[in-house]
Amino acid sequence: MQFSAVADDRGALAAALRRRDPDLLDALIQQYEYRLFRYLLYLTGNRETAEDLFQETWVCVMDRGHTYNGRASFETWLFAVARNLTIDAYRRRKPEALDALDGPEIPAGGPSPFEQAAARQSEVRIHESVDSLPAVYREVLLLRFQEELPLNDIAAITGVPLPTVKSRLYRGLEALRREMEESQDA
Repeated sequence: MQFSAVADDRGALAAALRRRDPDLLDALIQQYEYRLFRYLLYLTGNRETAEDLFQETWVCVMDRGHTYNGRASFETWLFAVARNLTIDAYRRRKPEALDALDGPEIPAGGPSPFEQAAARQSEVRIHESVDSLPAVYREVLLLRFQEELPLNDIAAITGVPLPTVKSRLYRGLEALRREMEESQDA
């Protein structure tokens, strides 16, 4: 069975994970590596920590893949595993909460030097505004708009009810709007 057919069939994917199929794991890593690493980088704000957690997430997928039951999408399960590992890592390291994490590194923008500078300035402004938000809002905004996950998946990843996700999304957008207005006036 081809990987794409397995990835589309949650039951087949769950069975392949229970068998610890190394080819499937390679294909999953290839499919999700960019998005998963980006998510971890935004959660941690530190490239080295994100790299460590990225590796740890895939080790966990291999070790605990048998717990994936196919009820939720693999993507939802994977991001929940990564999130929980991040929280565990920060609990072990320091008693601070997730919202004590710094912001991620920001890549440069467009092709010309002027476009790069303008894009960078805009990205920094947006990033600083998002960073000033409480972590519960940042995380929901990231999962919804950057990772383009549906609200039900966000609820599953964060472990909170759907109405709470909706509330955090609404409040996060409102707080981001106010922050952007304030930074523009400054």
